[in-house]
Amino acid sequence: MSPSTTSSLPLNTPRDGDSTTSLGNPSQCLTALSEKKCLQISPNLSLSPRSSSGDQKLPATTRGNSRAGASPTTAPQTPKNPSPSPSPSFSQLGAGGGSGVRVCGDTLGGRHPYAPPHAALTAPPPPPGRGGCAVKGRPRAARPRSAMLPNTGKLAGCTLFITGASRGIGKAIALKAAKDGANIVVAAKTAEPHPKLPGTIYTAAAEIEAAGGKALPCIVNVREEQQIINAVEKAVKTFGGIDILVNNASAISLTGTLETETKKVNLMMDVNVRGTYLTSKTCLPYLRKSKNPHILNLSPPMNMNPMWFKNHCAYTISKYGMSMCVLGMAEEFRGEVAVNALWPKTAIHTAAMDMLGGSGIEKQCRKTDILADAAYCILTKPKSFTGNFIIDEVLLREEGVKDFDVYAIAPGHPLMPDFFLDAEIDMTATKPESHGASQTFKEEKKSGESSTASASGPVAETFRVIQGAISKEFVRSTQGVFQFELSGEEGGTWFIDLKTNNGSAGFGKPPVTADVVMSMSSGDFVKMFTGKLKPAMAFMSGKLKIKGNMALAIKLEKMLTQFNSKL
Repeated sequence: MSPSTTSSLPLNTPRDGDSTTSLGNPSQCLTALSEKKCLQISPNLSLSPRSSSGDQKLPATTRGNSRAGASPTTAPQTPKNPSPSPSPSFSQLGAGGGSGVRVCGDTLGGRHPYAPPHAALTAPPPPPGRGGCAVKGRPRAARPRSAMLPNTGKLAGCTLFITGASRGIGKAIALKAAKDGANIVVAAKTAEPHPKLPGTIYTAAAEIEAAGGKALPCIVNVREEQQIINAVEKAVKTFGGIDILVNNASAISLTGTLETETKKVNLMMDVNVRGTYLTSKTCLPYLRKSKNPHILNLSPPMNMNPMWFKNHCAYTISKYGMSMCVLGMAEEFRGEVAVNALWPKTAIHTAAMDMLGGSGIEKQCRKTDILADAAYCILTKPKSFTGNFIIDEVLLREEGVKDFDVYAIAPGHPLMPDFFLDAEIDMTATKPESHGASQTFKEEKKSGESSTASASGPVAETFRVIQGAISKEFVRSTQGVFQFELSGEEGGTWFIDLKTNNGSAGFGKPPVTADVVMSMSSGDFVKMFTGKLKPAMAFMSGKLKIKGNMALAIKLEKMLTQFNSKL
């Protein structure tokens, strides 16, 4: 990340979900290096059976065709073959470790790739010809390899209640549905322009109308139950009902247990868990009247790897609370309302991401359009498609998208994996070659004792410079221990401790257990620390192997920008 990143945002700063936000050290926010492993769906698994109804024309009814007992009305004209806006999207590791997918050829069970751990091997086939809001869409047309997912018209006349829809991901989902001629309730807090984050409920509503939909802007703080109730009642009065709920509003504080103030804990629990629960509860009586209702939460698969708890326990609990709503409500309302979760494989570029990552962070992100396309796929499926934890790229590959560069801000640039998705990266089993310092010297070396003065060569010189550049502020802001297993001319174990006391760097093992272990040649190490080799490129090309906390690995890039000028 850029060293110019701000360290925190005010507690009341809206995020993409338009909830209040509190951010800890931005370097903790996202994993730095793109995930190298591939993920393949087992070929014998069927994700979403195609409609057997053949070629069908879009009916000329909306609300009456959408909800039982309602009278038919004329559907708004939707543009033919609407051209999607320029667009942007990790491996789906379902709750409990990701059974049901095959990672680089290793089968992790036979479960459906979107299903929670208790689910059957395959989801029951949905009734033929049932689409979003019971509106039958046009058959999928062949598209160029570089094209994004096209609209089909299946959401015409449907009413979507989207929290946090004034900007970012929520607005992108709204605009995608608007191209079908959907009704969108823009339920968010921002009624007045924010000094740093663009967009209000009114500007979003104007964009929705321009895209072909109908918009109802409502001031909604999901921490306030009465505001939720008022907005839902207004939506029903205006549009006749609610077909789809998207719980997108979210709050975040990436801080450890001792650093997280109680008001921040309350904020995340109120917005993420309580807000999602209450909005779902309020909408459910109306959703049950729709022919094909959906609830979609923007929340992750529940990965129980402790690394996703140790640095931001409260935030993880709150996001997993949203996912637990999916588990519980999907089972409670099975056969009535579809309830699913959607999460991105990579970092998504939003205004909040710019504030987190600083200048240049967008190159490592995808556009919000990839989540909009994935959400569109889910919301146009039959209500029997329920209880799933879906990763955007996995679903879109199943839908026929092959070229994901169209979703990238900078096509070809390495992407950052998002939270809660393990990179599944291990060091090579072989030990580094032992050259340079003698074995006897290594055995006599005390753990954590710096000995760069006893060694010579480019690596030793690099660590001498690093040792001299370490400051208390750098230790305070990084809070990570990096261990380097180097092979080649100056092979052996080296470390950079930016967690304990005043920090240290040198030869041997670190004084405390390393958070991140990196394995590479001594030559590539020198190139990386002198700016001749980017860490992401070293990782993607296999020159750099990483084990441990991938969220801390992003701090290496920030570290290099500060050291390069001195090397």
